[in-house]
Amino acid sequence: MYKKDFYNMHADICKTISNPNRQAILDNLRDTEMSVTELIKKTGISQANLSQHLSILRSKGVVNTRRDGNNIFYSISNPKILQAYDLLSEVMQELFQNKQRTVNDAIVGNK
Repeated sequence: MYKKDFYNMHADICKTISNPNRQAILDNLRDTEMSVTELIKKTGISQANLSQHLSILRSKGVVNTRRDGNNIFYSISNPKILQAYDLLSEVMQELFQNKQRTVNDAIVGNK
């Protein structure tokens, strides 16, 4: 595989999980599998919109499905997806804290 192909695949997965609604879905699937009905209640995303996002997550291999009667249950396909999500969250918190310190230092310096 060429590096460019790898970079394109990497960017594709990053784009897949970069959507705020999909992040909410992943966060709710963190510890358990859920049906569409449960995800609607937890996320507040409309059924039509949720179905679109779940379809994208499924097509990219981010979530798995399991059918039980009329219900389809969704779960995270690989726990490393959540590790990556959590690591990015930590980076964001650190960046925010650094920006906050910079703002605070600027305010104190102007007094």
